[in-house]
Amino acid sequence: MHNERNFMDGVFVDAGGEPPIAVHNPATGEHIAEIDAASPAQVQVAVAVAARAQRDWARRPAIERAQYLRKLADVLVANAARIGAALASESGKSLTDASNEAIYAAEITRYHAEWARRIEGEVIPSDSADETILLQREPIGVVACLIPFNYPVYTLLRKVAPALITGNTVVVRPSNNTPLCAFEIARAVEQAGFPAGVVNILAMRHEHASLLCTQPPVGMITLTGSVGVGRSVLEYCKVNIAKPSLELGGKTPAIIEPDADLEQAASAIVASKTTNCGQLCTAIERVYVHARVHDRFLNLLREKFAAIRIGDRSEDPSRMGPLISEGARRDIHAKVMRAAAEGAVLEAGGAIPEGRGFFYPATLLSHCRQDMEIVQEEIFGPVLPVLCYGTLDEALRMANDHQFGLSSVLYTEQYRTALKVANRIEAGELYVNRTPADPYQGFHAGWKRSGLGGDDGKHGMLEFTQTRLVVMRY
Repeated sequence: MHNERNFMDGVFVDAGGEPPIAVHNPATGEHIAEIDAASPAQVQVAVAVAARAQRDWARRPAIERAQYLRKLADVLVANAARIGAALASESGKSLTDASNEAIYAAEITRYHAEWARRIEGEVIPSDSADETILLQREPIGVVACLIPFNYPVYTLLRKVAPALITGNTVVVRPSNNTPLCAFEIARAVEQAGFPAGVVNILAMRHEHASLLCTQPPVGMITLTGSVGVGRSVLEYCKVNIAKPSLELGGKTPAIIEPDADLEQAASAIVASKTTNCGQLCTAIERVYVHARVHDRFLNLLREKFAAIRIGDRSEDPSRMGPLISEGARRDIHAKVMRAAAEGAVLEAGGAIPEGRGFFYPATLLSHCRQDMEIVQEEIFGPVLPVLCYGTLDEALRMANDHQFGLSSVLYTEQYRTALKVANRIEAGELYVNRTPADPYQGFHAGWKRSGLGGDDGKHGMLEFTQTRLVVMRY
């Protein structure tokens, strides 16, 4: 077991007197580390130094800021194994997957560095003959970044890189489940030579996170998390009228048309549902199958779900790893049991395994109804409900009859069907004949309760800016 310290103003700082945060390996339940929890005074200092550093950082040419990002990307790649080892120990991922996440984080960092020469404003015609109207893109100031546990390396850079290229500074609060990898990223920031105060990373308890988000210099709060936490962030934003950017819950529907390649669709959906033990906001969470192919497709899913083996991925990367905590496992199992009590048929899984670690089997439920909790609420685990439909209009009605609208999936070989769904699905994303992957040149933005704002691409980068109108009379 080891201790980690918080990183602010360019250095790692001693504990501020708060009880430490315990970190566990979810594959074994073992207590593996103690993290210094930031004190209220340290949180306030971190925001203050970020605000001070932001003035100089924003004055630097964007291409100079990009040079720091490119250096950081190089350091992330060089230290991918070290970052991956920390992430694997606290998340239950395999070392390969965890190390690859660091490399993906480096790639999105390089991508945002490329925007240095492309942060565009506008020239707008004036109603007066002797005037020019300019619309400039400017940084917001200090950004509070709240990071989830499921992809904590990638998501951290997904938020930090666009914030920095546009001239903001950041205070990052990693998940208390996965803070070790965040401090490895802090070491990478230190090695890349960023000016002091530009990037600050502090572990803290919930009440101190609220203090972070309500400090006057914080002009934007970006969160990837649950709807409940999103509501809390909106309350924090009210204090200083800060800008929210929220990626919240998801309940990705997959529609399987009768002309679909069923084998391809089943394999992809099972992989989506079991990758990272289903702890992914765009993982397939409900499947609507046309009546003509329902039984065949259900058989394919049943066979593939039954073949999934669980276990410690540090010992066998071919197995599905654990959920993040015992609390998550209890919550998911309770949902499965309530679905069974309401009439769903358990086709695979559904039992808590014996032994250490927070494992849960790949679980398939058939004969589900649209009004069931298992269909209406996010599961965030390896559980998949299947429903039957008769017409595409019926499938669309059920897919759209939902509080969430993050991502969606369609399997069909008919372009007319694809275009109809593309124009009628109530979600920020549609993937045709594949499962979601969040391309970082796209725009990852949810509808309904799935969020406000968005990440990735040009539009995700511009989320971290505000506009200034300049009217020049000559």
